[in-house]
Amino acid sequence: MKAKADMNYVGKTSCAFVLLTIAVAMVPMENISESKIVAGSSVNLTCGVISRGDLVVVTWKIRPRTGNHCTLAYRTDQNKTDRTNCSERMDWKSSPETDSALQIRQVTLTDEGCYICEAVTSGGNSHRTYTLTVLVPPEVTLTCDSNGTAVCKAAAGKPAAQISWDPNGDPRTELENHTDGIVTVLSIYSPRETSITCLVSHPAWNTSQSKECPSENRGNMFLQYFVICAGLLVILFILALIFLCKLHCGRVCYKSKIPETAPPHNMQDSNEQQELEPYASYVQKENVIYSTAYEVTVSEDLPPGLQSAT
Repeated sequence: MKAKADMNYVGKTSCAFVLLTIAVAMVPMENISESKIVAGSSVNLTCGVISRGDLVVVTWKIRPRTGNHCTLAYRTDQNKTDRTNCSERMDWKSSPETDSALQIRQVTLTDEGCYICEAVTSGGNSHRTYTLTVLVPPEVTLTCDSNGTAVCKAAAGKPAAQISWDPNGDPRTELENHTDGIVTVLSIYSPRETSITCLVSHPAWNTSQSKECPSENRGNMFLQYFVICAGLLVILFILALIFLCKLHCGRVCYKSKIPETAPPHNMQDSNEQQELEPYASYVQKENVIYSTAYEVTVSEDLPPGLQSAT
């Protein structure tokens, strides 16, 4: 009895496995691909290899993460295209009867989502699905303060950028989340080294970007030299200005004082001399006359024997 029960269990399990295999085999094969595109660029999505002679209907079903769904379809028997709720940036790459690829121009974040191509042919159906992801490159800036702290910022990127430093250290990282998956990354680093480099990598770039903080010591030395030279120039300029002012004022004062003091004094001496010259001449004449008269008087009063001696 037990062996019979085991045989029944094995038989049921085998039948279930066969039925599951058949069900899976009956499901149309579906290819799923992930496509990453940088915002602002264009992308072409293909339906795969389809025999144009066997094609009956090809349909693109667009399911964005936000916004309305849209559909692009083409029927070969009627040579007719149908367009429902699709943006003007989304269209057939060329004529749908020759190429069923979908083209999206100037991709934006609103284009993210699922893109399904369904092709009906005389030989069967085929599906191809794309998961479209839009990449937004961040804007990188680096700020270095006088205290030796550097802040590397990768603003508004999708996904979040990866920031590293050279030389390596233990930076502090801050994330700021925005709408539509946009992220701003801040990396704050205070190393002991005088020269550091911020390295930023992002899926939207083929290579990482780098920005370097200049040497703090070199910057301080240059600043010190500049301040010293500027101070010396200012001092020399002030001294030269004072010297020129004194020289100019001295000349002006000298010219203004000489006519006021010296000329009146000389003129007064000259006038006094002119006034005294006639008096001196008169006195001299009077002295000569007086001396002559005195000699005559004395000679008259002397005895005759002494007059000849005088």
